[in-house]
Parts: sequence; structure tokens; C-alpha cells
Amino acid sequence: MTVQTRTDPGILSDVELAARIAARDRDAVRIVTERNNQRLFRVAWSVLKERAEAEDVVQSTYMRGFAAIGSFAGRSSLSTWLTRIAINEALGRARARERRRKRLDATSVVDLNDYRDHLMRGSMQGSKPDAELAQGQIREMLEAAIAQLPSEFRTTFVLREIEGVSVEDAATLLGISPATVKTRCLRARRRLQQLLSPELRLALSGSFPFAGADCHALTARVVAQWCG
Repeated sequence: MTVQTRTDPGILSDVELAARIAARDRDAVRIVTERNNQRLFRVAWSVLKERAEAEDVVQSTYMRGFAAIGSFAGRSSLSTWLTRIAINEALGRARARERRRKRLDATSVVDLNDYRDHLMRGSMQGSKPDAELAQGQIREMLEAAIAQLPSEFRTTFVLREIEGVSVEDAATLLGISPATVKTRCLRARRRLQQLLSPELRLALSGSFPFAGADCHALTARVVAQWCG
């Protein structure tokens, strides 16, 4: 009798992983989500500037992407394919939010969602040790500065400088030319330099953390929702 061994999903190509996901393979779903959670979250935040909604966009991206995974042909990486879905999802929500804001403005009603992230963040700081609190304050300063960038600069900057996406891939994802990607990044850096000291700019890679328990929890939700 021959013993069949199961191939480690971690060494599979993107096309093979996509096929496994289409078959609702839990290991393949877990690998793909853990590889992409951080990037998708950062990109969604760059559009929406709200952590809770950005996390929701990530989960929605996986559900939409996995439902259409049969159309993935490997012409780009699976990460790039999912990132494009996340950008479109976030932009759609941003447009819907702007329409709601205009309606609210017309009736002088305050949208409390605009303040939710700030209130949540403030309520959690009191119990942090001093070192962790200081690190959190630095991250908040970085996020606040990046949040002040124009939307087109912000998403381009997050893709290139925080996620390390190539100029060519960023251009493809955003539907602009490579030259425009470079120009936007340069202008974004100049604006940030007016707001941040060199020491804070060095801490950029630690901004927008989405790892540990948050990452694992999102992965668990996606696996449960997609694989049943």
C-alpha cells in the first residue's frame, strides 16, 4: 500500500495556493491571509484613515477575492491581485462615506464614527507601561502626519515606503504611470519632513501595526467564514 503525503502549502506557487483556496483548504487560506493581512490593512487605512473600517475592508477583500479565485491566472502575484481588490473596496467605501458626510453636513448632524478611533485609542493608553506608551505616541504622531497627506499621496506612499511595493507594481495597482508614483512619493516625503523629525521618520516601519493577536484573529475569522 502506498502512503500519500500532503504537500506543504507553504512551498506552493500562487496558482497552486489559489486552487487550494478554491477547494476551501484551511491551510492555504491561513497561509495567504497571514502573508497579506499587514499589507491589505495598511493600504485600506491609507484610503479610509480608520482602523476598524480598514480591518473590515481586509476581511471583505478576502471574501470577494476567494469567491472569484477561479479567475486568478497568475499574471500578477496573488498579493498584488488581493491588494487591487482591497484598494477598490476601500475607495468604494470612501466614496460612500463622503456621500453620507455631505448628507449629514446638510442637516448639521455629527458623524460620531469620525471620532471613534481617537476615543478608543485614548481609552487604552492609561494602563500602558511608559515605554509602550511612548512607542504608541510616536506611532500616533506618524499616523497623524501621514493622515494629513492628500489621499493620492497617502496611498502611494504607504504602498512604496511602508509596504515596499515596487514602483511598477504600485503604478499597476493605482492605475497611474511609474513616473507619477515617483512624483507622489517625493512630494509625500517633502510634506512629512515638514512635520516629523528625522528620529520619527526612522520609526516609520513600525507604524500601523497589524500583527500578533489582531492578525491571528482576522485569519481565524476568514478561515471560519470561507472554509466553514
